[in-house]
Amino acid sequence: MNKKTLVIGASLKAERYSNKAIKRLVGAKQETVAFGLRSGIVSGVNIDTDLVQYEDVDTVTLYLNPNRQVQYYDYIVGLHPKRVIFNPGTENPEFYEILNSNGIDYEIACTLVLLATNQY
Repeated sequence: MNKKTLVIGASLKAERYSNKAIKRLVGAKQETVAFGLRSGIVSGVNIDTDLVQYEDVDTVTLYLNPNRQVQYYDYIVGLHPKRVIFNPGTENPEFYEILNSNGIDYEIACTLVLLATNQY
């Protein structure tokens, strides 16, 4: 199985980029888990509304603006992902420094573009 990706800021609304990312990740055969404000299922992926301590998370892809990220800093760092992807609109220099100091790589990129160009 491929490396696990956690989508934070997952939405049930089909027009949202987080929703599209879940669909594309599943389509690319990436193991995917998701956290959002409303529970539901997107492409077979359950959107959790509680902060689950997932095991073996390789990548966290963010769909939250920087102000909303603050409450999740400790949670994300505690998962010990290999990388965090900051999608457009989620750029956060304060969080970059926290990740750096914890040995976690980050990318300022678009998950959808990375998947479309086989760079994920």
